[in-house]
Amino acid sequence: MAKTSQSFGLQHTARSISLPSRLHPNAIRIETELNKLKIWEASSVSITESLSGETLQDGLIGLAELYNCTQELMQSSTTQKALHQHQNGMVLEESLERSVELIDSCGIIREIFITIKGHVQELQSALRRKNGDSSIESDISSYLCFKKKAKKEVARTLKSLKQMESRIGSCYDVLDIDHYLAMIIRVLREVTAITVSVLKSLLIFLTSSATSRTKSGGWSLISKLMITKSNKGHVANNVGCVDLALTSLLGHIKNGGLKDDVQMARRQLQILDYSIEGLEAGLEGLFRQLVRNRVTLLNMLTH
Repeated sequence: MAKTSQSFGLQHTARSISLPSRLHPNAIRIETELNKLKIWEASSVSITESLSGETLQDGLIGLAELYNCTQELMQSSTTQKALHQHQNGMVLEESLERSVELIDSCGIIREIFITIKGHVQELQSALRRKNGDSSIESDISSYLCFKKKAKKEVARTLKSLKQMESRIGSCYDVLDIDHYLAMIIRVLREVTAITVSVLKSLLIFLTSSATSRTKSGGWSLISKLMITKSNKGHVANNVGCVDLALTSLLGHIKNGGLKDDVQMARRQLQILDYSIEGLEAGLEGLFRQLVRNRVTLLNMLTH
């Protein structure tokens, strides 16, 4: 994820993190990856409602690389000794608890994406077979019904992540302890915080939906054209675009003249299918790193 603030279209300065490289040779790599993700976070916050799959893939790739960088630091005997001695391993226990929550949240998000992908592929197949006739109505309704149910799971997961975010923010000060230990604790907090941020962005992406109706209750052509780039150059959310296209198709399915609606739905389903493929790979990589991190923490706590 070698993108700069300029390539992300960042309009404001992200708060960077600086780690003393003299304390550990891997500190520069960790600092670099953290700062890339800070830039990603700041830019994604400014376009929350129009986050694209590509932007989220960048975040997932960067996050997996960050965890990869921190492994060497965590496996260092100096690190393990420092964490064990500090308040009887309290930091280790806290990190272990957070690791479980992050793995659970990542797993939930993966499952939702897998289910959406199944619905998307079924809809693509149905549109090819039925070409927009009335029998496709049940396929569309099934997808939209799942999205409605998934929102409840997303809301619960978001709440859990926000609570973790609050706990991290209220942690005790680490300024009056050994410099090396302070660096480790800071890295653990920053890595957890940025992981929460990326996972929250994925959940927001999943819950995006079409909201613009005409006075007659239908979906306007202007609304459908929101799938293209906005004046600011941000690409509209892929999930929201599919909702918009399918709802438009469903609303006009009995009125004939569905050619444009069918083409729009096919196009958006294809884009979303492609996006989910990349996001699945990114989530799989992150999930493996989260599990690896948990195993490292467990080994540190039991040895």
